[in-house]
Amino acid sequence: MLSILNLIRWKNLMMIALMQLLIKYALLEPFGVQTTLNSFGITLLIIATICIAAAGNIINDIYDVETDLVNKPDTVVINKSISEKTAYNLFIILNLVGVGVGFYLSHLVGKAPFFSLFVIISILLYVYASYIKRTLLIGNIVISMLVGLSVIIVGIFELIPVMTPSNQQTQVLFFKVILDYALFAFAINLLREIAKDIEDIDGDYKAGMNTLPIVIGRERAKYVLTVLSFFPLAGIIVYVISDLYKHPIAVGYFLLFIIGPLIYVSIKTFSASTKNEMHNICNMYKLVMLFGMLSLLLYKYVILS
Repeated sequence: MLSILNLIRWKNLMMIALMQLLIKYALLEPFGVQTTLNSFGITLLIIATICIAAAGNIINDIYDVETDLVNKPDTVVINKSISEKTAYNLFIILNLVGVGVGFYLSHLVGKAPFFSLFVIISILLYVYASYIKRTLLIGNIVISMLVGLSVIIVGIFELIPVMTPSNQQTQVLFFKVILDYALFAFAINLLREIAKDIEDIDGDYKAGMNTLPIVIGRERAKYVLTVLSFFPLAGIIVYVISDLYKHPIAVGYFLLFIIGPLIYVSIKTFSASTKNEMHNICNMYKLVMLFGMLSLLLYKYVILS
């Protein structure tokens, strides 16, 4: 059982579920925004999302066995704890459950075309693992877009089906907030993906992959990552100065848990010289994303104060 949990990356799946719950119960519900999904509905959306994401993690590990044996031999599950055939069957089952629940949910909210989102995500995750991941930066961008989509999809199912001329302004306002968080998730995940490529350069090179550090070299890739990290950092600083300056608790939170760590990671990236240091940088990006999503809990205090 533990091998299966590690295979589907249960911690990452829990972060997705938490993120979707925060959008509903920390951002939308406290302000009385008109929403579509009840508790059952949001549970179905979470199940569909994490099942498809779990299937994507499995197919990614199936295609990455060769690289993982070099990059992280102690954590390889395929062909050790679980056979490739079992993993592939689990991939199919989770995809069927995820897409099936998505189909039911789309009809439940009266928006049958929304079902196509789950199909597209499922296909993209397979194509990413089997082909796109090996192409320069495209794989990093695609997987980061899918991370952002796991945020946006809550707004799509919650806000669009009940949008009317009378509530359109409010619905669009909150959808834009969700888009901002999706952009944050995209940006931080993109940085983390590049950091992972630098960390895993040895195994990726052996597997014939075409990642940024392989194309331009480890050192140049570190410098590119350092420069790229300043873009989300600058965006967050502008947001804090323009929107949160009257709210010291919110400003303190962003400085301590998001801006500070991002500055620290940027400095560490520039000077990182070992695989372990790059691994720690990847974990820092994951923590920054978590704290970024937890900032949704501040929203009702910021807006209502």
